[in-house]
Amino acid sequence: MALSKTKVRFAALIATAAAASLALTGCAPAAEESSDFGALDVQFSWIKNAEFAGEYFADSNGYYTEAGFSSVNFIAGPTATTAVVLSGDALVGLSDAVAVTPVILEEEAPLKIIGATYQKNPFTILSLKDGANIQTAQDLIGRKIGVQAGGNETLFDALLAANGIDASQVTKVPVEYDPAPLVNGEVDGFLAYVTNESITVANQGFEVTNLLFADNGLPFVAEAFVVTQDSIDNNRGALKAFLLATIRGWKDAIANPDEGARLAAEVYGKDLGLDIAKEKQQSSAQNELLVVTEETKANGLLTISEALQQQNIDTLAAAGYTITAEQLFDMSLLAEVYAEHPELLE
Repeated sequence: MALSKTKVRFAALIATAAAASLALTGCAPAAEESSDFGALDVQFSWIKNAEFAGEYFADSNGYYTEAGFSSVNFIAGPTATTAVVLSGDALVGLSDAVAVTPVILEEEAPLKIIGATYQKNPFTILSLKDGANIQTAQDLIGRKIGVQAGGNETLFDALLAANGIDASQVTKVPVEYDPAPLVNGEVDGFLAYVTNESITVANQGFEVTNLLFADNGLPFVAEAFVVTQDSIDNNRGALKAFLLATIRGWKDAIANPDEGARLAAEVYGKDLGLDIAKEKQQSSAQNELLVVTEETKANGLLTISEALQQQNIDTLAAAGYTITAEQLFDMSLLAEVYAEHPELLE
């Protein structure tokens, strides 16, 4: 019932937006296609791999240009995405709800999430099946876990809190993003992406075990589009143009995951020495596990339903952060985009 109510509410929001647009113009507006928004800067959460296949399609197929941007600059991560967006160095940054919330609450940062590629977050504690074989949150106790500095420390601490584990019960070992410390036996577990490092280690011939955050008390959206409230208020057209083009790009990425992998390995991340076979695995896996859900089939890609927003709020509360959906999310821009472009739901 929760999903059906969400569909009804979202449909009503779209209908309202569409009616308002028709009342003003007499037809579905196409203002964003004829506008000039200048250069588009997007801060990625990670290196230029297949994780951002939809953005690559949107750029290479000219969707951002058609939407009104004169040029596109994808800024590789990892970095403090919220700081980049707040500084104005990027119109949009990709992050996740758990990383953004503390910045909003503790720094009073005027940030909002306006959509998300990953409906289910990909974070996992990766372990070797013939090693620590960490299958439950309680298996973390007494173990050495490799955790990257910055936002991932916040995530790991939230995982412990959500499962009633005191930080003193686990040894947190500083690592980089290469899972070699896990393979070499330096750590028992490694904070990773199930669609990235988990595949890398499995491809090296190891049987792996994944303790998914989303299934262990921390279901939240990731690769979420973070923007400033000022951009929502004063640069709304550019944000909607970005969303329109990015939706088109992700529709292409879902239809052709192998080409998304090729764009990552041979074009956008060509200097990284990416393994095309692994990128193909990641491209397909993220589409099936994280991007396409029953809710996105009903409401459209990148949308975050009311039910899913509430899951995020509950997750954050379990991790010690009290925030409302209104403080964290603004889905009105996506609602307007889908109202103005109903063909995107096809």
